[in-house]
Amino acid sequence: MGHKKTWLTKFLVWRAKHISHRQFVAILSILVGFTSGVGAVILKNLTHFFQHLMEGKLVQYYHHAFYFVFPIIGLALVRIIIKYVIRQKVSHGIPSTLYAISKRKGIMNRYQMFGSILTAPITVGFGGSVGLEGPTVATGAAISSNISRALHLNHATRILLISCASAGALSSIFKAPIAAIVFAIEVFSLDLTLASLLPLLLASLSAIITSYFFFGNDALLPFTIVDDFTISDIPFYIVLGVFGGITSIYFYEAYTRIQKFFDKIESPIQKLMLGGVGIGVLLFLVPPLYGEGFDTMNNLVQGNTNAVLENNIFNMNLDNPWTVIVLLAGLVAFKIIASALTFGAGGVGGIFAPTLFMGSLMGNCVAKLINHLGIFKNLVSESNFTLVGMTGLMAGVLHAPLTAIFLIAEVTGGYELFIPLMLTAAIAYAITRYVHPHSVYAMQLARKGELITHNKDHAVLMFMEIEKVIEKNFTPVYPKMTLEEILHQVVTKSKRNIFPVINEKDASLLGIILMDDIRPIMFDQSLYQKVLATHIMQTPPNIIYLDSDKMADVMQKFQDSGAWNLPVIKNRKYEGFISKSKLLTAYRRELINYSQ
Repeated sequence: MGHKKTWLTKFLVWRAKHISHRQFVAILSILVGFTSGVGAVILKNLTHFFQHLMEGKLVQYYHHAFYFVFPIIGLALVRIIIKYVIRQKVSHGIPSTLYAISKRKGIMNRYQMFGSILTAPITVGFGGSVGLEGPTVATGAAISSNISRALHLNHATRILLISCASAGALSSIFKAPIAAIVFAIEVFSLDLTLASLLPLLLASLSAIITSYFFFGNDALLPFTIVDDFTISDIPFYIVLGVFGGITSIYFYEAYTRIQKFFDKIESPIQKLMLGGVGIGVLLFLVPPLYGEGFDTMNNLVQGNTNAVLENNIFNMNLDNPWTVIVLLAGLVAFKIIASALTFGAGGVGGIFAPTLFMGSLMGNCVAKLINHLGIFKNLVSESNFTLVGMTGLMAGVLHAPLTAIFLIAEVTGGYELFIPLMLTAAIAYAITRYVHPHSVYAMQLARKGELITHNKDHAVLMFMEIEKVIEKNFTPVYPKMTLEEILHQVVTKSKRNIFPVINEKDASLLGIILMDDIRPIMFDQSLYQKVLATHIMQTPPNIIYLDSDKMADVMQKFQDSGAWNLPVIKNRKYEGFISKSKLLTAYRRELINYSQ
């Protein structure tokens, strides 16, 4: 171990002498992009191996009922790996990364570098109705975080490299480098500057080159626009945007309610069995819900609806367009239920792919509805609506309208649909944001007030740690102390003009005494034995609760009270004081670091 430390130390010294910080970050961003690309390759290949082994062989040659068994087996394997191999909880990809940025200054545990790789392919490959984009982002982010820690990089650089890893992951998966950069900026609230733009570009470029090296020209959503956009289609895309907003709200409600239901169940085995049986029943009845669903999306984009619906358990007549519309709407409704059940049962994955899946089905369903109502002269393009529907749902669910627009524009290889993409994304985003101010990724952190946003003041407050600004050199006063004892044992030995009154039994705060309370009587010796601490103490103008208050709450309490010092309580015990001067000094220092 000593040799390794010596080698690393020598390297860091050499780097400081010969390579500037900006150049070093650029080099690391290329490395991070490459590792994200490799992570995407491993996750995809493992998942496809399991999926083709299960769905291709057993279902095709034996029996359709295997759809019911696969998820239970897969979720049980994931449970065993988490409990006995990883021995740590593997959180959902992007939310866990947001948590690391918001609460841990970009520090991610080492097991997160391989946790998703071991569990996500089994979850999805055995039928879990979730995606791989989130686990890919989490893997790349954890690798970049630990590289940053090993090289002793500062907080701001860690956050930048995590964003680079996220951009690299999306760039590698979808071969959409610009959309990947926009995703990192929108979802992780990264400040876009010239200093951050170059690393993002390099990471995205490195990842997409890695993807081309391993996957060639294969794309998840290969599509070429055939039907041109016309100005007469605008009203129909407005309708699609409205449907996108409504579907996004349904996504939120279904997902959160099912997650809350599973949160109430304490036993992991009960969660596994309940979720596993639930997803098994859904897959048996609705096979297109199996896994990520990109085959379904591609069939819809290419106009091959029958390939999606031909295995329906009800053997319904697909020649009837209204039957097709009803079946497609059912797939939209059940997809998020299947995804939420997978998560509730302990599966590991992401919601990016389910969002695209539901968006494509919704867009195709709306197009078929418009075309078969028989009241419009113009028919709309079902393939275009399928693609634009993805944009609408991404904008609504993920609160990432720019990512949605650029992703579909890059996937289609052109910008012919740019106007409908912008229109649909804007409407869906506006409707969803009115009802749900935060994305599915961020809603739990947002409820706790722990979410980093593009608001720089709020972001700086999030990065500040309350414990580091607490001052403890205040001499305590006890309630039965006389004025004489206070003057000789406290005032004369303290450099402060405020004194906490502490309960001797449980260390709770009873009140405070100011020098202004003592000054009028401090020279009247007749009161020395008559006046006790409880007689002159007062209630503090406000109290900071270390267990629950965030830094934004602390700032607000200083503003509302007008006080210069406020006492701090932890577990109902007195901890110290926070002074406004020290708080503002720490804020200015953090603001400088954040801006850099």
